[in-house]
Amino acid sequence: MKTVIAFLLAALPLCGQDALSLRDAVQRALQHNPGMHASQAREKAAEERIRAARSGYLPKLNYQEMVQRSNNPVFVFGAKLTQRQFTQADFDIRSLNQPGFVNNFQSMVTVDQVLFDAGRTKYAISGAKVGEQIQQQRTRSEEIEIMQQVAQAYVGAKFGEQALRAAQESVRSATADLERAESFRREGMNTDADVLSIRVHLAAVRQQEIERQMELDVALAALNLAMGESEGNTFTLTTPLAETGYEAKPLAESQQDAMTNRPELAQARSAVEIAKINEKSAKSAYFPEFFVRGVFETDRQELINRGGANWFVGGGLRWNLFNGLRDRAQINESKHNAVAAEAETRKAESGVRFEVRQALLRWKAAKEQLSVANASVDQAVESLRITRDRYENGLSTVTDLLRTETAVLNAKTNFLSALFGQHNAAVALEAARGSLEPGSKLFD
Repeated sequence: MKTVIAFLLAALPLCGQDALSLRDAVQRALQHNPGMHASQAREKAAEERIRAARSGYLPKLNYQEMVQRSNNPVFVFGAKLTQRQFTQADFDIRSLNQPGFVNNFQSMVTVDQVLFDAGRTKYAISGAKVGEQIQQQRTRSEEIEIMQQVAQAYVGAKFGEQALRAAQESVRSATADLERAESFRREGMNTDADVLSIRVHLAAVRQQEIERQMELDVALAALNLAMGESEGNTFTLTTPLAETGYEAKPLAESQQDAMTNRPELAQARSAVEIAKINEKSAKSAYFPEFFVRGVFETDRQELINRGGANWFVGGGLRWNLFNGLRDRAQINESKHNAVAAEAETRKAESGVRFEVRQALLRWKAAKEQLSVANASVDQAVESLRITRDRYENGLSTVTDLLRTETAVLNAKTNFLSALFGQHNAAVALEAARGSLEPGSKLFD
């Protein structure tokens, strides 16, 4: 009855916990992780840069308001003319040479439209579009990284749960051994040294239990961090720690997939494209810019009356004939940047090929380790059964018993570690190929 009550009390905290599968954890992370929010905001910023670049094709409309007061003869003469307030009396020599103060409230609306800019606006738009593509690939990189972090944290937490259970089983087993040894001692079939050895062993496995509990708590906190959840949130993890059915593609095919899918390579190639666009934009500085301008102006002696209005329309060109060889330097800079970007792309491609090779080798090693670890668990459990029977019949020493119990705990822990390693290796290989998606079967 006490055992049942203890079990029910232990289960009470779980009643209020949300069930969380690995796929749910990935979806939560993609929705709530601050890194994804930052990348998505940068994507929107990149979209706005395209709109800003397109504004080069549209007219520029400005309004200006000025208040002036002066007795400068030229200012007074011109102001009265534009205000339509010039009279015959203003031709008097004394008035021309020594005019009184005049106020001028000037309102002006200007419209400027570029007709030809040698492609500078076009190149700005092209560069902004490539910049948007780069940011989209950065978001994809962030997505892959977050999914990998969540998968590792989730499987790490499941490993922690199973490792804690294995340690708890060892504590129960050692406790039973201690009770059995004390019973044998009372019957004169055991020595105090045997009992003391088991007590030492029990203390050791309890220490492991404490460490496993701490590791589980850390793993659960890491999972919350990866998902963008609050530290205190608790979940019931429902996806079991089990062998994956993942099968890797051959090395050459995996590397080719990475060349196509890896967002880092797409970013590097886009950097080359931007450098070439910048070179074309720099060369456009050698050509003139044609524009038209329209102005509507009102000039008044008072804020709301006693004034006149005028307008004019004109066109012109601006042509940079010499600016200290700055244009030539910018063109050369863009050429060098393009060469550097191409070299960085080749470097990135080599690095990605190596990452794929490394991830594939690790996955193969993890798969073999799992096979070995699985067999060792069965062997260790059977060895413990035989040793315990022999010990109870006086055919084995307590040292043999403790050694086999330790071997069982180590074998179970190694098996769980192999499961953890195999799953992480599979996820890492998919990430290296650039093929890790929210709908991946690895998250089932």
